[in-house]
Amino acid sequence: MTSTRTPVIFIHGLWLHASSWAPWLELFGQAGFEPAAPGWPGDPDTVELARANPDSIANHGIDDVTNHYVKIIDTLPTRPIIIGHSFGGMIAEKLLGMDYGAAAIGVDAAQIKGVLPLPLSSLRATLPVFKNPANIHKAVSLTAKEFHYSFGNALSEEESNDLYERWAIPAPGKPLFEASVANFSRHSPDKVNTGNEGRGPLLLIMGKQDHTVPEAITKSTVKQYRHSSAVTDLEEFDRGHSLTIDSGWREVADACLAWLGQQGL
Repeated sequence: MTSTRTPVIFIHGLWLHASSWAPWLELFGQAGFEPAAPGWPGDPDTVELARANPDSIANHGIDDVTNHYVKIIDTLPTRPIIIGHSFGGMIAEKLLGMDYGAAAIGVDAAQIKGVLPLPLSSLRATLPVFKNPANIHKAVSLTAKEFHYSFGNALSEEESNDLYERWAIPAPGKPLFEASVANFSRHSPDKVNTGNEGRGPLLLIMGKQDHTVPEAITKSTVKQYRHSSAVTDLEEFDRGHSLTIDSGWREVADACLAWLGQQGL
């Protein structure tokens, strides 16, 4: 029997494995959705395998990731709700603009073409990739200390280190290099169709203490949608970049469910 439950596709960002969505999958399943968290192209099935096989993750750019999820969505009986974190949030925005989603939620979504602010904390968070131009074709790992700055700065070092051990994996450098030159490239893969009038509703969630995607980036992203009459909402939490995986994840997840309910989804 074909399920009539609305599908939800969760998309992880850089440096986290898809299995980090496990608590969200359980919660959304209990709420009556049909959730799934397929990894990026080349992602091994487990954190351990991903750490052991960084070459399989390397050299996948924004278009590769977007097309990977397009193929997954094309197999679904109906357009899904798309929820992404960080670069996964940017991919969710891109897919929504392409009319592949019934709605989308971008949690601390990475900057899209047209967003100009580049705070120093964001530069420092991504320095492990940019310090070597050859990383554009490689997968780069964070140290526990770098993870604490980029993800866990609003947490105790102990909690941050625990999250690092559980979920952190190498990440391809290519998407960051593509995003860094987006505003100088006419056909950047980081471009999102923000003017789409017929798209589904979008919720952008920002973490006030986020080092990797500071609130200036999210607020500027919202402004990119000013020419569309489609629903674009903003919600703020006094949290860091780890807000989807740390001990406060449930507050963020419940806010997402409440917003979806308000949209009739």
